[in-house]
Amino acid sequence: MAERLQKIIAQAGIASRRAAEGLILAGRVTVDGKVIMELGGKYESSQRICVDGKPLTLAEEKVYFLLNKPKGYLSTAKDERGRRTVLDLLPEVKQRVYPLGRLDNNTEGLLLISNDGQLMNGLLHPRYKVNKTYVARVAPVPAENALDKLRQGIRLEDGLTAPAVVRLLDTVEDEAKVEITIHEGRNRQVRRMFAAIGCDVRALKRIRFAKLNLAGVKRGHYRPLTDAEVAELYHIAGIEQA
Repeated sequence: MAERLQKIIAQAGIASRRAAEGLILAGRVTVDGKVIMELGGKYESSQRICVDGKPLTLAEEKVYFLLNKPKGYLSTAKDERGRRTVLDLLPEVKQRVYPLGRLDNNTEGLLLISNDGQLMNGLLHPRYKVNKTYVARVAPVPAENALDKLRQGIRLEDGLTAPAVVRLLDTVEDEAKVEITIHEGRNRQVRRMFAAIGCDVRALKRIRFAKLNLAGVKRGHYRPLTDAEVAELYHIAGIEQA
Protein backbone atom coordinates (compact mmCIF):
# COMPACT_ATOMS: atom_id res chain seq x y z
CA MET A 1 0.00 0.00 0.00
CA ALA A 2 1.36 3.40 -0.99
CA GLU A 3 2.10 5.71 1.93
CA ARG A 4 3.63 9.12 2.44
CA LEU A 5 7.40 9.03 2.28
CA GLN A 6 7.90 10.59 5.72
CA LYS A 7 5.73 7.88 7.28
CA ILE A 8 7.76 5.11 5.62
CA ILE A 9 10.99 6.67 6.91
CA ALA A 10 9.56 7.03 10.42
CA GLN A 11 8.36 3.42 10.44
CA ALA A 12 11.91 2.35 9.60
CA GLY A 13 13.07 4.02 12.81
CA ILE A 14 15.30 6.59 11.09
CA ALA A 15 13.56 9.63 12.55
CA SER A 16 10.20 10.91 13.73
CA ARG A 17 7.71 11.79 11.01
CA ARG A 18 8.40 15.50 11.50
CA ALA A 19 12.16 15.00 11.33
CA ALA A 20 11.71 12.81 8.24
CA GLU A 21 9.97 15.71 6.51
CA GLY A 22 13.09 17.78 7.15
CA LEU A 23 15.27 15.08 5.59
CA ILE A 24 13.11 15.09 2.47
CA LEU A 25 13.08 18.87 2.13
CA ALA A 26 16.87 18.88 2.53
CA GLY A 27 17.22 16.57 -0.48
CA ARG A 28 18.66 13.70 1.57
CA VAL A 29 16.11 11.10 0.46
CA THR A 30 15.98 9.20 -2.82
CA VAL A 31 13.39 6.80 -4.22
CA ASP A 32 14.62 4.44 -6.91
CA GLY A 33 17.63 6.72 -7.40
CA LYS A 34 15.64 9.94 -7.75
CA VAL A 35 16.00 12.71 -5.18
CA ILE A 36 12.61 13.56 -3.63
CA MET A 37 12.14 17.05 -2.18
CA GLU A 38 8.35 17.28 -1.96
CA LEU A 39 6.19 16.00 0.91
CA GLY A 40 2.96 15.17 -0.89
CA GLY A 41 3.89 12.03 -2.83
CA LYS A 42 3.07 8.48 -1.82
CA TYR A 43 5.35 5.49 -2.39
CA GLU A 44 5.49 1.76 -1.83
CA SER A 45 7.78 0.48 0.91
CA SER A 46 9.02 -2.09 -1.62
CA GLN A 47 10.65 0.69 -3.65
CA ARG A 48 14.35 1.40 -3.07
CA ILE A 49 14.29 4.24 -0.56
CA CYS A 50 17.58 5.66 0.69
CA VAL A 51 18.46 8.30 3.28
CA ASP A 52 21.92 9.82 2.77
CA GLY A 53 22.57 7.01 0.29
CA LYS A 54 21.78 4.22 2.76
CA PRO A 55 18.80 1.93 1.97
CA LEU A 56 16.06 1.73 4.56
CA THR A 57 15.70 -1.43 6.58
CA LEU A 58 11.98 -1.49 7.15
CA ALA A 59 10.66 -2.54 10.53
CA GLU A 60 7.59 -4.72 10.78
CA GLU A 61 4.43 -2.73 10.10
CA LYS A 62 2.79 -1.52 13.30
CA VAL A 63 -0.77 -2.74 13.70
CA TYR A 64 -3.44 -1.89 16.26
CA PHE A 65 -6.65 -3.77 17.00
CA LEU A 66 -9.56 -3.46 19.40
CA LEU A 67 -10.84 -6.87 20.48
CA ASN A 68 -14.09 -7.67 22.27
CA LYS A 69 -12.71 -10.53 24.36
CA PRO A 70 -15.10 -13.30 25.40
CA LYS A 71 -14.73 -15.23 28.63
CA GLY A 72 -12.56 -18.32 28.48
CA TYR A 73 -9.55 -16.82 26.68
CA LEU A 74 -6.23 -15.97 28.30
CA SER A 75 -4.82 -12.48 27.75
CA THR A 76 -1.42 -13.68 26.64
CA ALA A 77 0.36 -14.42 23.37
CA LYS A 78 0.77 -18.13 24.09
CA ASP A 79 0.14 -20.64 26.85
CA GLU A 80 2.46 -23.53 27.68
CA ARG A 81 -0.56 -25.64 28.69
CA GLY A 82 -2.24 -25.22 25.31
CA ARG A 83 -5.19 -23.21 26.58
CA ARG A 84 -6.99 -20.75 24.33
CA THR A 85 -5.51 -17.26 24.13
CA VAL A 86 -6.87 -14.01 22.74
CA LEU A 87 -4.59 -14.36 19.71
CA ASP A 88 -6.65 -17.38 18.66
CA LEU A 89 -9.36 -14.83 17.88
CA LEU A 90 -7.13 -13.00 15.36
CA PRO A 91 -5.99 -15.80 13.02
CA GLU A 92 -5.70 -13.47 10.00
CA VAL A 93 -3.16 -11.19 11.70
CA LYS A 94 0.33 -12.13 10.50
CA GLN A 95 2.39 -9.77 12.67
CA ARG A 96 3.64 -10.86 16.10
CA VAL A 97 1.13 -9.03 18.26
CA TYR A 98 0.48 -8.99 21.99
CA PRO A 99 -2.36 -7.91 24.28
CA LEU A 100 -2.00 -4.56 26.00
CA GLY A 101 -2.42 -5.44 29.65
CA ARG A 102 -4.62 -8.28 30.79
CA LEU A 103 -8.21 -9.24 31.31
CA ASP A 104 -8.82 -12.26 33.53
CA ASN A 105 -9.89 -15.52 31.92
CA ASN A 106 -13.45 -14.94 33.21
CA THR A 107 -13.52 -11.23 32.32
CA GLU A 108 -14.74 -10.08 28.94
CA GLY A 109 -14.68 -6.86 26.98
CA LEU A 110 -12.32 -4.35 25.44
CA LEU A 111 -8.71 -5.41 24.97
CA LEU A 112 -6.12 -3.71 22.76
CA ILE A 113 -3.82 -5.89 20.64
CA SER A 114 -0.68 -4.51 18.96
CA ASN A 115 2.98 -5.02 18.13
CA ASP A 116 3.85 -1.44 19.14
CA GLY A 117 5.79 -2.04 22.32
CA GLN A 118 6.61 1.62 22.90
CA LEU A 119 2.95 2.64 22.84
CA MET A 120 1.88 -0.33 24.94
CA ASN A 121 4.46 0.42 27.63
CA GLY A 122 3.48 4.09 27.64
CA LEU A 123 -0.23 3.38 28.09
CA LEU A 124 0.47 0.99 30.95
CA HIS A 125 2.73 3.42 32.83
CA PRO A 126 1.04 4.58 36.06
CA ARG A 127 1.95 8.24 35.48
CA TYR A 128 -0.56 8.61 32.63
CA LYS A 129 -3.57 7.32 34.62
CA VAL A 130 -5.42 5.89 31.62
CA ASN A 131 -9.05 5.32 32.58
CA LYS A 132 -10.54 1.85 32.22
CA THR A 133 -14.29 1.39 32.73
CA TYR A 134 -16.00 -1.87 33.69
CA VAL A 135 -19.53 -3.06 34.29
CA ALA A 136 -19.72 -5.58 37.12
CA ARG A 137 -22.65 -7.78 38.14
CA VAL A 138 -22.23 -8.24 41.87
CA ALA A 139 -24.06 -9.82 44.80
CA PRO A 140 -25.36 -8.87 47.25
CA VAL A 141 -26.53 -5.37 46.32
CA PRO A 142 -23.94 -2.99 47.81
CA ALA A 143 -25.10 -0.19 50.07
CA GLU A 144 -24.29 3.35 49.00
CA ASN A 145 -21.84 3.80 51.87
CA ALA A 146 -20.00 0.69 50.66
CA LEU A 147 -19.72 2.19 47.15
CA ASP A 148 -18.44 5.37 48.77
CA LYS A 149 -15.49 3.37 50.10
CA LEU A 150 -14.56 2.50 46.50
CA ARG A 151 -14.95 6.16 45.53
CA GLN A 152 -12.57 7.22 48.28
CA GLY A 153 -10.03 4.45 47.75
CA ILE A 154 -10.07 1.14 49.58
CA ARG A 155 -7.24 -0.75 51.22
CA LEU A 156 -6.25 -4.04 49.60
CA GLU A 157 -3.45 -6.39 50.59
CA ASP A 158 -1.12 -4.54 48.19
CA GLY A 159 -2.05 -1.07 49.40
CA LEU A 160 -4.67 1.65 49.11
CA THR A 161 -6.35 1.98 45.71
CA ALA A 162 -6.80 5.30 43.95
CA PRO A 163 -10.33 6.71 44.14
CA ALA A 164 -12.69 5.09 41.63
CA VAL A 165 -15.67 6.57 39.80
CA VAL A 166 -18.63 4.36 40.66
CA ARG A 167 -22.27 4.32 39.51
CA LEU A 168 -25.03 1.93 40.56
CA LEU A 169 -26.79 1.14 37.27
CA ASP A 170 -29.48 -1.35 38.23
CA THR A 171 -30.62 -3.87 40.83
CA VAL A 172 -32.53 -7.13 40.33
CA GLU A 173 -33.38 -9.13 43.44
CA ASP A 174 -30.06 -9.80 45.22
CA GLU A 175 -27.81 -8.59 42.38
CA ALA A 176 -26.62 -5.18 41.26
CA LYS A 177 -25.06 -3.88 38.08
CA VAL A 178 -22.32 -1.37 38.87
CA GLU A 179 -20.14 0.72 36.56
CA ILE A 180 -16.65 1.40 37.90
CA THR A 181 -13.79 3.41 36.37
CA ILE A 182 -10.22 3.00 37.60
CA HIS A 183 -6.83 4.00 36.22
CA GLU A 184 -4.64 1.49 38.02
CA GLY A 185 -3.81 -1.97 36.67
CA ARG A 186 -3.32 -4.27 39.63
CA ASN A 187 -3.98 -7.98 39.27
CA ARG A 188 -7.73 -8.75 39.52
CA GLN A 189 -8.18 -5.28 40.98
CA VAL A 190 -11.89 -4.74 40.33
CA ARG A 191 -12.82 -8.15 41.73
CA ARG A 192 -10.69 -7.55 44.82
CA MET A 193 -12.16 -4.09 45.36
CA PHE A 194 -15.69 -5.47 45.39
CA ALA A 195 -14.62 -8.35 47.63
CA ALA A 196 -13.30 -5.75 50.08
CA ILE A 197 -16.84 -4.37 50.48
CA GLY A 198 -18.36 -7.84 50.78
CA CYS A 199 -19.53 -8.32 47.20
CA ASP A 200 -18.89 -11.26 44.88
CA VAL A 201 -18.37 -10.39 41.21
CA ARG A 202 -20.52 -12.74 39.14
CA ALA A 203 -19.72 -11.15 35.77
CA LEU A 204 -17.26 -8.48 34.68
CA LYS A 205 -16.88 -6.65 31.38
CA ARG A 206 -14.54 -3.83 30.36
CA ILE A 207 -16.51 -1.41 28.22
CA ARG A 208 -14.05 1.46 27.75
CA PHE A 209 -10.31 2.06 27.59
CA ALA A 210 -9.38 5.76 27.43
CA LYS A 211 -11.82 7.09 24.80
CA LEU A 212 -12.30 3.74 23.04
CA ASN A 213 -15.44 1.67 23.44
CA LEU A 214 -16.98 -1.52 22.05
CA ALA A 215 -19.50 0.10 19.69
CA GLY A 216 -19.96 -2.08 16.60
CA VAL A 217 -17.64 -4.88 17.78
CA LYS A 218 -19.42 -8.13 18.64
CA ARG A 219 -18.15 -10.49 21.30
CA GLY A 220 -15.20 -12.49 19.91
CA HIS A 221 -14.67 -10.05 17.05
CA TYR A 222 -12.16 -7.24 16.50
CA ARG A 223 -11.49 -4.19 14.34
CA PRO A 224 -8.40 -2.15 13.44
CA LEU A 225 -8.00 1.19 15.17
CA THR A 226 -8.28 4.27 12.99
CA ASP A 227 -5.28 6.55 12.47
CA ALA A 228 -7.02 9.16 14.64
CA GLU A 229 -7.51 6.65 17.46
CA VAL A 230 -3.86 5.60 17.33
CA ALA A 231 -2.77 9.25 17.36
CA GLU A 232 -4.95 9.87 20.41
CA LEU A 233 -3.40 6.93 22.25
CA TYR A 234 0.08 8.27 21.47
CA HIS A 235 -1.00 11.64 22.86
CA ILE A 236 -2.34 10.04 26.04
CA ALA A 237 0.91 8.09 26.47
CA GLY A 238 3.00 11.22 26.01
CA ILE A 239 4.89 9.79 23.04
CA GLU A 240 5.70 11.47 19.73
CA GLN A 241 4.24 9.29 17.00
CA ALA A 242 6.66 7.99 14.38
